[in-house]
Amino acid sequence: MALRRTKDRASGLVTQSSGQAARQSEEPVEVGSDPVVANGEAAASPASTSVDTATRELLGAILVGEALVTAEQLEAALEAQLGTDLRLGEILISSGELDENQLTKGLAKQFGLRVASLARAGVDPQAVALLDEGVARSLQAVPLSRTSADVQVAVADPARPGLASQLEEAMGVPAVLSVASLSEVEAAIERAYTTSSAVTDAVRVFEARAIERGTGPAPTVEVDASAPVVQVVATILAQAVRDRASDVHIEPMGDRVRVRNRVDGALHEVLSLPQSMSQALVSRIKIMADMNIVERRRPQDGQIETVIDGSELDIRVSTTSTVNGEKTVLRILDKARALYDVATLGMPPDTAAIYQDIIRSPYGMVVCAGPTGSGKTTTLYASLMAINSDEINVMTVEDPVEYTFSTINQIGIHEAAGITFAAGLRSILRQDPDAILVGEIRDVETARIAIQAALTGHFVLSTIHATDATSALHRFLDMGIESFLLASSMLAVVGQRLIRRNCTECIAEYEPSTEDLAFFERAGGKPGTTFVHGVGCAVCSNTGFSGRIGVYEVLKLSNEMRELVVRNAPVDDIRKLAVEQGMIPLRDQALRLVAEGTTTVAEVMRTIYIL
Repeated sequence: MALRRTKDRASGLVTQSSGQAARQSEEPVEVGSDPVVANGEAAASPASTSVDTATRELLGAILVGEALVTAEQLEAALEAQLGTDLRLGEILISSGELDENQLTKGLAKQFGLRVASLARAGVDPQAVALLDEGVARSLQAVPLSRTSADVQVAVADPARPGLASQLEEAMGVPAVLSVASLSEVEAAIERAYTTSSAVTDAVRVFEARAIERGTGPAPTVEVDASAPVVQVVATILAQAVRDRASDVHIEPMGDRVRVRNRVDGALHEVLSLPQSMSQALVSRIKIMADMNIVERRRPQDGQIETVIDGSELDIRVSTTSTVNGEKTVLRILDKARALYDVATLGMPPDTAAIYQDIIRSPYGMVVCAGPTGSGKTTTLYASLMAINSDEINVMTVEDPVEYTFSTINQIGIHEAAGITFAAGLRSILRQDPDAILVGEIRDVETARIAIQAALTGHFVLSTIHATDATSALHRFLDMGIESFLLASSMLAVVGQRLIRRNCTECIAEYEPSTEDLAFFERAGGKPGTTFVHGVGCAVCSNTGFSGRIGVYEVLKLSNEMRELVVRNAPVDDIRKLAVEQGMIPLRDQALRLVAEGTTTVAEVMRTIYIL
């Protein structure tokens, strides 16, 4: 009997309603408007996919092979497709046999492309600027990031004939394709081009008004929601939230204003604005943070509480004068962000077990040590949640209160009102506390009160800026704390860092540089280790990294350790004894992550590099 062939609209392929093999022919035949090659598949531009059309599977076969649909469901969908312009994927989705994500996975496997998760992927404004919005919507494609050689583009329909060549012609550079669901692509296009056009329009209006005035930027800032500067600041904050940024840097560069977001510990430029907007941007932010807009020479600090895209944010603002104007840094604290518990911080099981035992102590002091941005506060909050119960009174003094808990009494620092860490800690000690969290030990007075609290039957958690756990003990001694008080009160010191994870979507083996290999071997890395890294994709904004993991060392003070502290022994002697007694140093913990493929040698050198 004659075979009935139906055009597979979801993939641009020809399939058969009987499930039999496609008609073999040396010459292409025409079905509808798409050319069909000998194996019954639509011809594609060589640039549009890395998978040869002669070896590419039919989409229907892939969906059945992956158990996403049954052969009967596929047969029914093909029958329903006859006489319509609907694609196979559309029919399967509308009938409820398939969802968008499953179809996307099938298309990705068929064309040998990666799946782009646009909900997590950042969008590079420089990449977006290469493709006209109308072309992006017609091709259902959104540029995600660019390199010197190409642009990463997420598409909804990789089977569109000549798609990659059309994108290359429109952008002027080759396109590296990935696949995403149609709804994700449409949402990403809306988000990317709405943001870009909003900033462009706001800048245009701002400059037009400046020309009308004839005197440059306005000395004061309009506060109505339609004012250009108000819109630009709102866009900067919204972009930071979408990028999961911890900090936003607004920097006058002389000829422009550079806006960079810190994501996973690294800064990435997201926006470039005319220098004429510099002072107006700073003034708008100062108004939001209730700061003095007239004072432009002295550094200032402020705080903004706002809601962006449904997320309640607490933003710490810091301004300082530079030769090109005032630089502003915004630290973003998302109050709705899920907090970690001790089990999910990233400590290896043996280290986590030791730490869990330490924080169960009814009294004594535990300090987290590390530089700014190393996750110390996250560790403290996780520790609080582990010990908090209705039977004890837990109180904190913080600057500011980053995340609020309904069952914990929290005090925020307000130096203008006389509420400092020392004053707040004194008041807490009169409130019958069982456990106390001191946000940071900055001076000898706070350190002394915290140590006295630990000695008098309270459990105290705090942080201190130090390079590692052993040097943190000497930081206390350098402050002027007596060694016998420190030895008697301290239970443990946790040294920590946050290190970037390899992106799991684009991970691949690689050969480290000679310098990286030399460091790895010198640090005690195992020979024969297979090294992997992220090569860069849409999900990780072409960085090769996605997310961060904590690296920890826990120094538990034994009797022998206390004797060294009392004698004010050198840091090297304390570290040597700690390792002998079971402490796994930061460097060794990080090398373990390299061996497991979680991160790279270069990232360990950048973040830790402790000899």
